[in-house]
Amino acid sequence: MSVLRADAARSDHTPPGIDSTTPNVARMYDYYLGGKDNYAADRACADEVIRQAPHVITMARENRLFLGRAVRYLAGEMGINQFLDIGAGLPTRENVHQVAQRFAPGARTVYIDNDPVVLSHGRALLMSDDHTWVIKQDLRTPDEILDTVDTLGLLNLSRPVAVLLVAVLHFITDDEDPYRIVKTLMNGLAPGSHLVISHVERRPDLETAAANYRHASSPVILRSAEDVSRFFDGMDLLDPGLVGVCDWHPEHVTYFSDRERALRCGVARKP
Repeated sequence: MSVLRADAARSDHTPPGIDSTTPNVARMYDYYLGGKDNYAADRACADEVIRQAPHVITMARENRLFLGRAVRYLAGEMGINQFLDIGAGLPTRENVHQVAQRFAPGARTVYIDNDPVVLSHGRALLMSDDHTWVIKQDLRTPDEILDTVDTLGLLNLSRPVAVLLVAVLHFITDDEDPYRIVKTLMNGLAPGSHLVISHVERRPDLETAAANYRHASSPVILRSAEDVSRFFDGMDLLDPGLVGVCDWHPEHVTYFSDRERALRCGVARKP
């Protein structure tokens, strides 16, 4: 386990352990968002996904906007000032800590990821902040995540925390039991904590595109809307329920196709 301060010095060298020849799901997502932190192998695989399902670009970008709206809602309207972003991915504009602190000054954010690319860029690109940390951990070991955050005193687990699992659970296979992972995380948190999830829905038009991820750093597991809703069992799912990411508290009237609504999301409160 290592902890990287958000204000660590920038480094331009390639961190050890990075494989630029295997498509990397974090770097592919960065490519969908128009970022530059990706390699030829990432772009080639992502381009094939886009060729087979061009609406993936809209889904990715709307997912990022959903994340910002969810954090703003939790910080600004629900009084949440602790955020645990697991599978955080590469930093970009309007990161969780930036949005949270805009609406809840002093809000604390812990980013969790196990990807050396993400960890390196988190160290180099995240703005200096005394309330923001990046931790090397794996979503598949939720107990270790909670123990580390608690032991280091980064978050106060006796008070409500928002857990962000945005576009990450579909990289957890059924054998790895994603429902157990979510239940373990939420069981370790105080009442009033919130869970934010987005997950790709299983649809015929995405099956072929998803197959490309078999050659990437993680496969994509498509799940039905009913299966995605199970992640919120035992919690109070907030309005408007389980919807497309473009339909969760949109700032403007949205005009998206049904295909572009295949990335489902929801926000729930632990009673």
